[in-house]
Parts: sequence; structure tokens; C-alpha cells
Amino acid sequence: MSNGSPIIRIENVHKRFGKLHALRGVSLNVERGQVLVIIGPSGSGKSTLLRCINGLEIPEEGRVTVDDIPVTHSAANINAVRAEVGIVFQQFNLFPHLTVLQNVTLSQQVVRKRTPVESQRIARELLSKVGIPEKAGAYPAQLSGGQQQRVAIARALAMNPKIMLFDEPTSALDPEMIKEVLDAMLVLAQEGMTMVVVSHEMGFARAAANRVIFMDEGTVVEDGAPEQMFTHARGERMKQFMSKILY
Repeated sequence: MSNGSPIIRIENVHKRFGKLHALRGVSLNVERGQVLVIIGPSGSGKSTLLRCINGLEIPEEGRVTVDDIPVTHSAANINAVRAEVGIVFQQFNLFPHLTVLQNVTLSQQVVRKRTPVESQRIARELLSKVGIPEKAGAYPAQLSGGQQQRVAIARALAMNPKIMLFDEPTSALDPEMIKEVLDAMLVLAQEGMTMVVVSHEMGFARAAANRVIFMDEGTVVEDGAPEQMFTHARGERMKQFMSKILY
């Protein structure tokens, strides 16, 4: 497999939900090690595009390929893709009856077939990486929202993904908790993790993204480097959007 080939290919993808045409012919490539931030108004297709990458949604038209594996209805293909792709949602989706350590070790043991000793070692390393090693024995209800989201990030990383997807990971958090989650994501970006992030956090986009795309009404309207997008937006729709979210 060539290191020069894009790790994600999205080709003329259309996705509909009844009468709603959520994605209208979206095409883009994501290179290995790239941090792509997707911005745009609610309902523009950002999250749907993200869900098409790991097979949570399958497009009616077009093709999505992840690390040379087509994302299709085939269970074997979807399982192969999900073995390469970690995803963190707005909600943390932790098991409330399990400790933090158990939440991070469970999928390692079930899917990766790691021993309890190995999975716990990896889990503790990742909890340190996201800044909460002391919370290993706590239950989710004993954590702040920001801490729970960092556990969710550690859990996804424990599967050794080649790609991390983030679907507005800070939107459910109080303002004081947002920075700690973005800091954990920034470390991943600096280490070269391929990331696709749906977010309204423009500070993170400026600090971490190699590339930003602006979506509206199911299409990619603008695509470029962060500085170009934020200071020299070309289209009126992008300028209008940015005027409402930048201070």
C-alpha cells in the first residue's frame, strides 16, 4: 500500500433521508496524517459525511474508501473499516456500571483479544495521555463532562486506529471543560494522527488543522488552509457564516 495514497477517498457521495438530500455529490480526499476540520451551519451534512466514513451511513450514490477498503453494506468490509477508524461523538456513551479502566479495556479484550494485563497497561497509558490517570477507578457519574469525553477518546485510541473521527466532541460540554478536551485532541494532531473533526471550535481549527472545509446544504462550498479560510473567505455564504461565529 502506497504511503502517498489518500487514506480516505470520498467520490461523488449522495445521501438521502426520505425527502432530505443530506449530501449532494461530495468529493474529497484526506491524506495520511492530515487534520481536517469540517465547519458549517446545522443541517449542512457535516455529521452525515462523518458517519459515511465509518459505515454508520451508506450512501445511495458514490463511493467511500478507507485505507483502500470500500465502505459498503458488506459486514466484512464495515468491520475492517471500523478496525481502522475510531469515532468520538457528542455524547460520551460510556458504560455507567463500569469503571473508567473497565470502559477502556473492554473493547480491547473483546475485539483485539488482548489479555487483561496488556489491556490495562494500554488503558493506563492512554488515561495518562489524556490527562486523567487518577480516574481509572472512578465511575462515569463521578466525572465531569470533560473528563468523560477524555475517557471516550482514550477508549477509541485503545483500538489503535489509523484515523480518528470527532463529531462535535465539545458541543455537550460546559465552557470550562472544552479546553481540556481540545488539548487532548491537539496532542493527537501533533503526533500525526489522521483526524476528521466536525466542530465549531475555530481556535482548535487554527491551532491543529492542516485543512478546513465549509459545508452548506449538503455540498462542500470552500476548502483550504485555516488562515486562508478564516481571513480570506471567498464566497459570500462563508463570509456570512464566519461573521456570526468569530469575534
